[in-house]
Amino acid sequence: MLFLNLACNKSQIFLLLEVFFIKQELPINRQIRAKEVQLIGENGEKLGVISINEALEKAEEKNLDLVLVAPNANPVVCKIMNYGKYKFEQAKKEKEAKKKQKVLEVKELRVTPNIEEHDFGFKSKNARKFLTDGNKVKITVRFRGREVNNSKAGEAVLNKFIEELEDVSTVEKKPKLEGRNMFIILAKKADK
Repeated sequence: MLFLNLACNKSQIFLLLEVFFIKQELPINRQIRAKEVQLIGENGEKLGVISINEALEKAEEKNLDLVLVAPNANPVVCKIMNYGKYKFEQAKKEKEAKKKQKVLEVKELRVTPNIEEHDFGFKSKNARKFLTDGNKVKITVRFRGREVNNSKAGEAVLNKFIEELEDVSTVEKKPKLEGRNMFIILAKKADK
């Protein structure tokens, strides 16, 4: 059902794929294959178990669609509704839900074990800003050459960051050495 023209650009492909992944189509009107259905009216009232032909007639009288809403029930449940309007509202709800999602980023700051006081102040100010914006901060100490033998200096720098930012952050990962890097991850303190 889905054919892609290789000559089209990426935005066309994205748009095409986005349409297909919104919501699985519900069977409507003549696509419903059951003999009897539990019918629900357009206002939510139960109309009882009736034949599919009778249900289709009731839907056509009101110029609405018969939509299969519970295919696994016995008998299947169908509702009389405006299916186009229903699909539009579902797409609108999904779009609103996407808007309200907050994308959490991990910002990384790289320092050396022998960082100067001014540089430390600058990096801690940036880390504080990232944390107040709601992002996580990964502070990495990079060891060069023989500095890796003195990993205590790097751990001291990371502990100094923890102390400096303890009023706005919590430690998510303690100082950990991986290869030539030692890092910690700080997250914003939970609001009380």
